[in-house]
Amino acid sequence: MSKRLIDIDDDVLAEAARVLGARTMKETVNEALAEVVRLATRRVHADRLAEMHGIDLHDEDVMARAWR
Repeated sequence: MSKRLIDIDDDVLAEAARVLGARTMKETVNEALAEVVRLATRRVHADRLAEMHGIDLHDEDVMARAWR
């Protein structure tokens, strides 16, 4: 982990802390960054599902066994 000197909007930081339930500036920034990464991952999976890319949900044999 490294230290960074950056300017942060105090109002946005406070709102982010409230939304995230974070207690410190460090916790707020780290959780906000982690949430951005999680969001990007969810978008990738949602796009794959929407496009049915690499997903075998249309395969009747696979779906027949899915609920057994």
